[in-house]
This record gives sequence, structure tokens and C-alpha cells, in this order.
Amino acid sequence: MPILVFLEKEGNNIRKSSLEAISYACAIAGKSQSTVTGVVLGDMDEGETSNAGLYGCDKIIHLSDPGFNQPVISLYAEALNTVMDKESSEFFITAQSALADPIAAKIAIKQNASIATNVTDLPDMGEEFALKRSIYSGKAYENIVLTSAKKVISIKKNSAGLIENEKAVKVEVSDLKPNPDKLDVQITGKDKSTGKILLPEADIVVSAGRGLKGPDNWSMVETLAEELGAAIGCSKPVSDAGWRPHHEHVGQTGIKVAPNLYIAIGISGAIQHLAGVSSSKVIVVINNDPEAPFFNNAEYGIVGDAFKVIPKLIDVIRKNK
Repeated sequence: MPILVFLEKEGNNIRKSSLEAISYACAIAGKSQSTVTGVVLGDMDEGETSNAGLYGCDKIIHLSDPGFNQPVISLYAEALNTVMDKESSEFFITAQSALADPIAAKIAIKQNASIATNVTDLPDMGEEFALKRSIYSGKAYENIVLTSAKKVISIKKNSAGLIENEKAVKVEVSDLKPNPDKLDVQITGKDKSTGKILLPEADIVVSAGRGLKGPDNWSMVETLAEELGAAIGCSKPVSDAGWRPHHEHVGQTGIKVAPNLYIAIGISGAIQHLAGVSSSKVIVVINNDPEAPFFNNAEYGIVGDAFKVIPKLIDVIRKNK
């Protein structure tokens, strides 16, 4: 029986986090003699099927009806539940997002399935199906066991990584039509945050705080981010002061990130900020206060003036490119 993976899109492209969900599903499939089937709804660029196959997807079911172009939660949940029934799948896996999380919950109810969210590691598939998940805004971890025959798993970004396992993908175009009763919601517009790389999808994040002393000093942060191919973040006091837009606010009440590398410049490390970055693989802190709490949570720390350290760091990066 196939493991079903919800392939969420950014425009007409499959999101990187959904490709990570394929890698996660492949790890389970290898232990359970299963296959991996991705499900995508609405328009999709042709080249995206090969992207899914690169990470081990065996088949893609494409619900291509134009009615699925609008990502309405109830509409998507019903369609994905229908596919799960048709494929006789016992697993539904998705990457965490504002769209996917409520869909996962609805499917768990319909399928009478056990559900685990914020999952941070591969399952232990011994006598029991045990999982580790993040709780309390990343301040702690919980070990749980899924006991139902059917299981719904929502994974945090970077929980599996992108593991290449290239396969020839079979694409099945489904004739499933949207339920007209679910088309009573229309998305009339979207306000998207700007920037070359968006925070939730970034592998590297460069954030800065009040240590930069004002909005006019942000150009060196932007230059560092550009050299690293990173997204830009900031602390809450910075966004509250209007130095940076609110969609860059990283923390418990802002955007929670889980990059491979998080660089904090001039941020003291209040607990509210740490709650938003605790899932980062590597944290680097640059601060002129050696007693800054952030150093206690960092793999690497530089005690120094950001206005001297950052230009030197940019020069080193450019020389080593």
C-alpha cells in the first residue's frame, strides 16, 4: 500500500518542504515495503514531476481540475481523503504549513487515524510506532506512540532533509472533480511577503536586533544575506519600532524558522525569540555583550562589534566563493 504525501505548491512549483516530506516518506517506505505516492492539486509545472522523482516518489496523482487551483482547506481535505480511500493508504504525510496542518487534522478525523504534528525525527518502527515531536514552541520534546492502523504525520522543516533517491515517476491524472459544496469560499487576493528568499523556506537565515542601532544600518545585513543566499529576519523590538517589516519578525509571536544555519546579530536572546529559532541546526551569535543569553544557545559565538565583524565576514565569504 502506498504512503500518501501531500505536495503543497508555491505558485505552480512543489514546495521544498514537500520534497522533504517525500524523503521522510521514503525512509518509512524502506522499512515497511511500501511505495510513495505524491498528490498535487491544481496547475503544476511539468518539470516538477522529475523533482519529486529525484527524492524517491514512485507515483504522482495529479488532481488537475481548475477548481483545485484555489487552496481551500475544506476542498483540499475532502479531495485528499477521497484519494486516500481509493489508494487504500494507511499513511498520510505532509510538511507543516498553515494550509497543511488543518488538512491533516480533518483527514485524521475522517480516517479515524492517529495524528502526530511537529514531528522532528523518523519513527521507531519496532514493536510500536514511536515518534518524537516538538512541543511548547520548541522548548521541549515529547515521545508518543501512534496506535491506530492509519496514521497522519505532519513534519517540521528540516526533519528529514532532502535525500536523493531518483526514480522514474509515474504520473496519473485524476478525473476527480471538486465538490461544488466546498466551492463557496473564494480567495480574492493574497498579500505575499517580499524578498528573494522567504523565511519559512530558507536554509539560511540572517537576523538582526536593536544592536544595529537603527534602520539605516541594515544594508550590511542585507549584503551578508545576499552573499549567503539567506533570508532576512529580525527581532520583535525591531519590527515594533518600524525598522523592518513585521513579516520578518522571528520569534514565538512571529515566524518560527528551522534553517540549517541561523545567524543572530545584535540580538540578546530573549526566551520569546529563542522559541522561534530553537529548531535551527546551527546557531551563530554575534554580540558585543559577552553575557548575552543567546550565547548559551549557540554552537558558535563571536563577541565583538557587529559594525566591525560583519564587513570582515562579508569579505571572507566573497574571497572563498
